[in-house]
Order: sequence, then C-alpha cells, then structure tokens
Amino acid sequence: MESIWRESCKIPARQKLTQNLDTEVAVIGAGLSGLLTAFLLQEQGFQVTVLEAGSIASGQTQNTTAKITSQHNLIYDTLLRDFGKDTAKQYAEANQTAIAAYQRIIDRLQIDCDFEIKKAYLYAVHDEHPLLREAMAADSLGLPAHFTRQTELPFSVAGAVYFENQAQFHPLKFIKALAEQLHVYENTPVLSVHGHKLHTPQGTVTAKKIVFACHYPFIRFPGFYFMRMHQERSYVLALENAPEPDDMYIGIEEDTFSFRRHQQYLLLGGKGHRTGENTWGGNYESLWNAARDFYPGCRLHSYWSAQDCMTLDKIPYAGVFSPTKKDWFVTTGFQKWGMTSAMATAAALTDAICNQKNESVFSPRRFSSTAAKAMLQETGVAVKNLGKQFLTMPKRSAETLPQSEGGVVRCNGKKAAAYRQADGRLQTVPSKCSHMGCQLAWNPEEGTWDCPCHGSRYTPDGRKLDGPANRPLN
Repeated sequence: MESIWRESCKIPARQKLTQNLDTEVAVIGAGLSGLLTAFLLQEQGFQVTVLEAGSIASGQTQNTTAKITSQHNLIYDTLLRDFGKDTAKQYAEANQTAIAAYQRIIDRLQIDCDFEIKKAYLYAVHDEHPLLREAMAADSLGLPAHFTRQTELPFSVAGAVYFENQAQFHPLKFIKALAEQLHVYENTPVLSVHGHKLHTPQGTVTAKKIVFACHYPFIRFPGFYFMRMHQERSYVLALENAPEPDDMYIGIEEDTFSFRRHQQYLLLGGKGHRTGENTWGGNYESLWNAARDFYPGCRLHSYWSAQDCMTLDKIPYAGVFSPTKKDWFVTTGFQKWGMTSAMATAAALTDAICNQKNESVFSPRRFSSTAAKAMLQETGVAVKNLGKQFLTMPKRSAETLPQSEGGVVRCNGKKAAAYRQADGRLQTVPSKCSHMGCQLAWNPEEGTWDCPCHGSRYTPDGRKLDGPANRPLN
C-alpha cells in the first residue's frame, strides 16, 4: 500500500532526458538526500542537474516515518567509546544543526509541510541502564537530553531519554516545494558512469562533479560500498482512533516499537530485519496484534515498509567517493535516521565540493576496529549466499509450490526462483541477484525476491524494485 505521505501529496511529473547535456554538478537520485544536496549546492551558485531513475521521491523517502531528530538510538555512548569525544561532538552538532537547517529552508520558501517541534524519546521496557549512559553521553556533548520514567506510552517503561526541540514533518510536501527550485529529469536511470560522463538510455550527461545520492551506490569499484553496508527492512501501520502519544518514541530493545503522530493518524513501526531474511513473514500481522493490544478499538488505515542502509560503524558515508575518483561524491548509509542524516550529509557534501574538504565525521575514508569486525561479518554473509547460489541445488521442486507462494526450486533440472500465481501458472526468473550473484530469497510479506547480501529487491517477474542492482533479473 501507499504511505500516508504519498496518499496525501502528489508531485508533478518531470520530463525524461532525451539529449546530451553538460552541467557543473550531476546528482544521481531525486530522493530527499539528492534534492537537498542539489539545493544547497545551487544556493552556492553551482549549476546542478538531478537524474532520477523513477519519479521524484519514489524510493525510500516516501516510506519514512519523517522524524527530524539528532537522537539516533544509543549512538552517543557508542561514539564516545569507539571514536572519542571530538568525533562524537561533530556528529551531534551536524545533526542538531540539520534540524535548524530544515527550519531555515521552510521559512525561506514558505513551505506548508506540517513542520512541528516535538520531543523525541528513546525508551526501554526492561533495563534503564543503557538509557542512563546515553543520557549522560548526549548531555556531555551539549545535546538537550534528559532522563525520565514518565511517558505517554500505553504501557509502563523502565526508563526513557528525551531530546527537546526536535521535529517532524510531511516529507513529500517539503520535497514537492524543494523540487520546484531544481532541474530534475525523471525516468532517467544512470546505467554507468565513466570519468565525468553519466550514461543514460537516451543521453549522456557530462559533469565536472558527480554526486551518488541513489540510496545505495550501484558502482562496485572503486569505493567497495558493497562490503561496507547491508540493508534492513522495517514496517509501519497508520492507525486511526489511537489517541496517544503526541511526541515521538522509539524503543531500544528487541520487539519494541516506534510511535509518531501525524494529524489523525498514529504511526506504529517496528519488526525490522535484514533484507532477505524474512522467509516466514508475519510482520504486519504482529504489528497489528500489538496495535490492538495497545489501542483497543483502533482502525487500520494503511501500512507500508521502508528499507535502510546500515554502515559498519553506525555513521553515514558522505564525501569523496574514493581516493581515485576525486570528482565523484557519495552520500549513503543513513541507518534509520534518513531525514536528519540527509540534511547533515548534504551540508557536508556541499562543504566538500565548495572547499575541497573531506575530513568531516562522515568521511568515507574513515576506518576503525569496530568497522573491521563488522566487515568480516558482512563478508561472511556474502560468502554464505554466494555459496548457496553456486554450490547447492535446492531439494524442493517447482511442482510442490502452492498458489501465491515463491521459492528457490528445481525446475527442469536447473535452479530457479519460482512463483506460482493465484491462477496456478508458474513464473520463473534467475535465482541470483543481478548485482553480484548472491542467491535470492522469497519475501512472503511483500511478494518480492530479496537479496540477503546487499538488499536489492525484485518483483516476482524480475523487475528491479531496490538497488544497488541497476538491472532486472531477466
């Protein structure tokens, strides 16, 4: 289903690129990250062209819960331990400044996007100690953090940390107004990039600077971002007749939830998992069961899911794409904090492009012992799923698939990803991801083929839904 954002805001279509073009800066991706980067660069006097494979905000931006907050789970205690106070303070200041930057743009352009100042809470049901440490860490960095045991939640908590003067908004209303200021080509997928040239189906764009703001970079080498990130899915219900709470909440423990109100709707989120690891489904049902327990008599208006890039060390990547590509830039890896991170990294990229700096907290060049351990885990997942694809043959045959179910099966003596339609017809596509060849997994929750290595997703007939893949399965 559509999110309430997409349901309530239609963005006018733009033309696709039909000829060769020269520009100072080419931005790949017209989600919030790409548009903010383009807007800030344009404010600095650059000629900027945005290239979008689908339509404006048709990717992950439309599926956010749209919280603008410098409170990013238990991030500050972790940053202080892993990186030290200077890095932690840079991260805190960049994200706190991002909230004010939204207010500046909204005021300047007079955007009516339901922007509201709220408190943002982290809560725990069982153990308050991680929250006490987080409150102390955030306070030491100058953030407006406070510990409490009082919340608006429909259950008791062991403790909570709240940040004052955070915000929420309607992301597509904001993007609609922002896009009016920019030169955007829709339905113009970038198929490849060589040097300063971006190749699309009907034209080549030549740019002095190139920004990859396409959620997950589709270029594998250089950069090696496929070794430095995985993706996770999460689920949201929009509920009516659910009266609480007024502020924003997210739980830090397993099987806890996020809460955020928008007008008459309460957005209840949770049940996240690594993309490609949802073979049993049931996440929407679990959320709906929880909703009815919390708010008897509530009504389900709509539901949707989102996908987030998770970095090795919990910090986004924003800066020069690679030491060998000085005129390429990247912004990615927002964890589950895309609204604030999009603004913070757009500011960092603008500074890098204007002043030739790449030493911000978001620099893709950073590496730590924490990242090294996480990279080993990511490599292990990739090796496991590449091995599944090339070294094993499924025991299940296509004939055993019931209607409306998919799976990797034996079909005419070969391995295939097969889906049996409701009318009984069998639909087959290659079982390996078009990105790097990992074996796909059937997602019964959403009826898609998902890659557990890097998070690419496809329809039952093989059309690409999410990258880093930029080709269909067939």
